[in-house]
Amino acid sequence: MSTAAAPVRSGAVLADLLPAARHRYAVDAALVLGGAALTGIAAQIAVPVPGSPVPVTGQTFAALLIGTALGARRGFLSLALYALVGMAGVPWFAEATSGWSMPSLGYVFGMLLAATVVGALARRGADRSVLRTAGTMVLGSAIIYAIGVPYLALSTGMSMSAAVAAGLTPFLIGDALKAALAMGVLPAAWKLLGHRG
Repeated sequence: MSTAAAPVRSGAVLADLLPAARHRYAVDAALVLGGAALTGIAAQIAVPVPGSPVPVTGQTFAALLIGTALGARRGFLSLALYALVGMAGVPWFAEATSGWSMPSLGYVFGMLLAATVVGALARRGADRSVLRTAGTMVLGSAIIYAIGVPYLALSTGMSMSAAVAAGLTPFLIGDALKAALAMGVLPAAWKLLGHRG
């Protein structure tokens, strides 16, 4: 009797390893709801940045981790649910805010796109080695800033250089730490489960 783990089909993400053949839709719905809730909880880990309307939060890490672990479709749905419910008034954006008129909303839209992209990359094995995970996290962060920083400039009337100074530069060290954490967590999860891509 072998105790080796069954091989994972090509294109699998961590969430696909859950045993749920008969209840796939219920499991997917729970994963999407859980991903949105985790992002909302992580957003409450917030540290104000002097001179910036955007705090350092855990939500960017959560969004990238959710996209990678759940895949593009479920990652998109999780972040879409997070965005829509927050814009509708649930105070689970950073620092218990909500609504659609805040200058940091562009980062939420960026997280939605980033979760989708990193989820698609994870289906191609981008989360199974340290280097590939690092590249995936850097790309996901770049997508968040590519949408968040211009939105910040437009919504506040800042120049692009001022928006970069207030909405990008102060966050680079934190993003490097988040990427390093993901570089350890995701490949380790695959190794722990006995699967490699």
